[in-house]
Amino acid sequence: MRPRILTVDDAKTVRTIAADILAPFDCEADGATNGYNALFSMERALPDLILLDVSMPIMGGLELLEMLKSKPALRAIPVIMLPSPADHAVLPKLTALGVAGMVMKPFDAATLLQAIRTVVELKPAKAK
Repeated sequence: MRPRILTVDDAKTVRTIAADILAPFDCEADGATNGYNALFSMERALPDLILLDVSMPIMGGLELLEMLKSKPALRAIPVIMLPSPADHAVLPKLTALGVAGMVMKPFDAATLLQAIRTVVELKPAKAK
């Protein structure tokens, strides 16, 4: 089964970078602009991994992470946080909530891909 990876970030650039990194692989890459939109996306299909920004409007990453960890049906979804240096005050709380990893912004493609591969198996996409 193809892994589904949901990137939740209010910055279109970050969502685009994640999609570009995942493009050569046989996976589904979706995006959401905040935690609230991510919840709507998860109603359609649960992701195998969430790449989650910390600071976003409407519902931030910490709030979404707390919600995920409080619901038995969502608790097992691995989350890789994408904090920026300005988020340093919440890093201990993120770690305490049990994230699968953290990739500090700004990041390069290789670093993000390495973190993703620690959580999900990525297979090359078949040539069309």
